[in-house]
Amino acid sequence: MKPLQTLLTLIALAAYTGFAAHAAELESTTPIAAKTNGEAWWNGQCKRIDDDMTKMEGKIDLVFVGDSITARWRGSESWTKHWGGYNAINMGIGGDQTQHALFRLQNGDLEDYKAKMFVVLIGTNNMWAKDADPANAAAGVKAVLDLIQSKQPQAKILLLSLLPLGEKPNPGREKRMEVNKLISKFAGGNVEYMDISAKFLEADGTISKEVMHDHLHLAPKGFDIWAEAIKGKVKEIVGEKK
Repeated sequence: MKPLQTLLTLIALAAYTGFAAHAAELESTTPIAAKTNGEAWWNGQCKRIDDDMTKMEGKIDLVFVGDSITARWRGSESWTKHWGGYNAINMGIGGDQTQHALFRLQNGDLEDYKAKMFVVLIGTNNMWAKDADPANAAAGVKAVLDLIQSKQPQAKILLLSLLPLGEKPNPGREKRMEVNKLISKFAGGNVEYMDISAKFLEADGTISKEVMHDHLHLAPKGFDIWAEAIKGKVKEIVGEKK
């Protein structure tokens, strides 16, 4: 996989995929991973995915594409419990926005295997800026879906809603719900949309630390909720655990 090196790369990528963002907007909202952990760390995470793919020798049936919410599932007891019986790979990287994931998928993450199913949860990191546009995030999600369909036409794609965040209802949740309304329209053909956001909420709309320990990333109970929400669809498409 080629390293993600400069803002110019991201600007060119945005122009290529057609989601509406100006250079100034990209400069303020795009390089979250670089600001958070640095380029070397990000490239190391890309290599981790490459190494996992190599170990699986093309025997990949189930692919999870996402950011830190997905990435933190990898290697956990919950991951082993739910997906250890599948040929499953975790392609989440912390801090990734849609354009980061798209770059990775364009540069090796869809090569040399034929998956049965992709689970896509990406876009929440596109919405941190005060002026973030849900339409831009949704367009980035659409670009990811289109690329997967072009490179892996045999696979089914389960597109998941962005998850709620924050202990109590807040504007950040509302913005992400706007994204969900837009991406729900992408269902059709090999793409199925599933809104699982309400499953992480208490009756009063709050989020328990037992579900999201920091009200953003999932705790073990949160991962169990996620797995329970999609396991029926996984069994339908991929089959029973081996």
